[in-house]
Amino acid sequence: MHGYEHFWLDPKFWVAVSFVLFFVLFGGKVFSALMGALDKRADGIRAQLDEAAKLRAEAEAMLKAAEAERASALKEAQEMLTRAKAEAERVAAAAQAEAQASAERRERMAMDRIAAAEAGAVAEVRQAAADIAIAATRGLLAETIDTATDAGLIEKSIGELGKALRAA
Repeated sequence: MHGYEHFWLDPKFWVAVSFVLFFVLFGGKVFSALMGALDKRADGIRAQLDEAAKLRAEAEAMLKAAEAERASALKEAQEMLTRAKAEAERVAAAAQAEAQASAERRERMAMDRIAAAEAGAVAEVRQAAADIAIAATRGLLAETIDTATDAGLIEKSIGELGKALRAA
């Protein structure tokens, strides 16, 4: 072992002294630089946390706005659906009323045609009956009336003509 008479002659002592002096002289600077870097990093982390909190608040606000917009859109869709149903019911009722009115018009037209056809048929039957009656009367008169009876009827009609004119 090395036996030094005084401890200050030991190189380990001087290494220890130089180590302590180094930390005393430069340790403050290194410590302050290290603390500055740590403070800077802490400030950066705080800024990131603040930014994250701000982004979270914005995201929550956007979520609330999206939920409100969704609720509004859902309400509007329900209103549109209600209006569409009401409009469909109104259109269906109008179409049914129009179809019923059209059917009634067609029925009236058919009834009018039937009545006109009946009136025409009745007129034709009357005309045919009148023609038959005239023909029958002619035939009967031709068989039963001779010139003497004819002259008497004419004289009688002329005599009654004055009475008929006064009554009319």
